[in-house]
Amino acid sequence: MKDVFDNEMKLEFVSKASNEAFARVAVAAFASQLDPTIEELADIKTAVSEAVTNCIIHGYENKKGIVKIVGHLKENEVILEISDNGKGIENIEVAKEPLFTTKPNLERSGMGFTIMENFMDSMEVESIMGLGTKVTMSKKIKPNLENEEKEFQMSI
Repeated sequence: MKDVFDNEMKLEFVSKASNEAFARVAVAAFASQLDPTIEELADIKTAVSEAVTNCIIHGYENKKGIVKIVGHLKENEVILEISDNGKGIENIEVAKEPLFTTKPNLERSGMGFTIMENFMDSMEVESIMGLGTKVTMSKKIKPNLENEEKEFQMSI
């Protein structure tokens, strides 16, 4: 049975570095429906930035491709799938190790997956060599107590 979501969005764009900021803003606008704190929104934007940058730099290298983002809102949780149809990851466990990078000449820190894991509540990576990679991340947004108090007072 397919999950029932409160809301869903799909976004596709060319794998250009300039589109990374666009992806961050689009996902932030979508996640804002859950009324996250500025810190929660910053965490989501940072994780999206890392995932999209990985698609552009590692998935497609110097070739043009399409980066896809599918976002779901379910109750108080944002679920994001960020994928490419690039070259894939040979060994996901090695790639997830802090400071591992396949592009040392680009002065990359090798912390992308570590950042995604630390800023989101969950992160999974699926990859098939020659077909691409999909990163699925989720974050629960804590209820805004101020809004809940207002709603409670209005219901009295």
